[in-house]
Amino acid sequence: MAMQRNYFTVLFFLKKSKLLKNGEAPICMRITVNGKRAEIQIKRSIEVEKWNSGKECAIGKDRKHMELNHYLETVRTKVLQIHRELEQDGKPITADILKRLYYGEGDSPKMLIETFNEHNRQYRELMGKDYVKGTVLRYERTARYLKEFIREQFNTGDIPLKNINYDFITRFEHFIKVEKKCAQNATVKYLKNLKKITKLALVNKWITEDPFMEIHFKQTKCNRAFLTEEELQTIIRKDFDIQRLATVRDIFVFCAFTGLAFTDVQHLKPEHITMDANGEYWIRKAREKTDNMCDIPLLDIPRMIMEKYKSHPDCIRKGVILPVPSNQRMNSYLKEIADVCGIEKPLSTHIARHTFATIALANKVSIESIAKMLGHTDIRTTKIYAKIMDRTISSEMQAMRQKFAI
Repeated sequence: MAMQRNYFTVLFFLKKSKLLKNGEAPICMRITVNGKRAEIQIKRSIEVEKWNSGKECAIGKDRKHMELNHYLETVRTKVLQIHRELEQDGKPITADILKRLYYGEGDSPKMLIETFNEHNRQYRELMGKDYVKGTVLRYERTARYLKEFIREQFNTGDIPLKNINYDFITRFEHFIKVEKKCAQNATVKYLKNLKKITKLALVNKWITEDPFMEIHFKQTKCNRAFLTEEELQTIIRKDFDIQRLATVRDIFVFCAFTGLAFTDVQHLKPEHITMDANGEYWIRKAREKTDNMCDIPLLDIPRMIMEKYKSHPDCIRKGVILPVPSNQRMNSYLKEIADVCGIEKPLSTHIARHTFATIALANKVSIESIAKMLGHTDIRTTKIYAKIMDRTISSEMQAMRQKFAI
């Protein structure tokens, strides 16, 4: 006897009676098997005027609508696949069975990119309040890389969170290093961002096992470059005919005597300069990266630099202390300055911060005080400079060692 053929359709439609807060209508999927129907909420919505009910898809060529149409296609394919498998196995097929299997016997599985994007939306809303722009952008970049990786590896737009395992993570790590040409420490940052999402999934019980259980992050030690006092003096004493080089030199020297990071010196305002009871000047500013307060006594050299730019038009217009260009421009000018001064180190704005730490250590400033001035959350970060100093001491003693060798 021939098997009864199932009459089976999948239809997408809008629930116009239940508009969401943002004015969009939720999209529903209706599965019909032999006249009996089941409806599934697919957790997507769209502006009513952007929906083509005849073609059951979004009108519009912009990214949002293209992605939605792609998603509808994957949903339809999933239902067709479940139907085909049931048919092949000769199992009973009803609209309700298809609905239940679509939801994975229970609720619909939480998806990785969907969860990641939701997390990033919240971070973006808190940008400038709880998180700095750099952090938000790196999370968004991580989600973008993951999406590319999933598209390349699995030829789909998203995967369930519970599909993330050791193999997925190590392959993603390889993808970041090879395709995105990231070095070890940058790669670790992207993986840590992914781990944040899997931790979120564990807490919410969307997954039961930690895919990062066997993954250990190994960060490479960077040998941080810094200038010796002699090299810094060379830069201070150098006369520059070109104004832009003179200005960048002054900003670099200012950072080398205050330990400020680029973004903090760029946004340094008159209200960050205070005077104590003894008439001493201080910089009191929260670090943009961590919000930790830095308390830095203002030495004569940086104070003179500050005075020099008091009436600079850029400073007056922006209400800042120094006319700081972009980090890129600053770093390219610093390369010129290093050339002119005969310094063979890869000069950058950040080297000024390292220079401050190492010179302070060499001049008997305690590591705790340096940590406070640099605004480090953890003194272990500051201790890296102490290690650098050991190496310096060792190399500087080399001449003496040779002289008194037996």
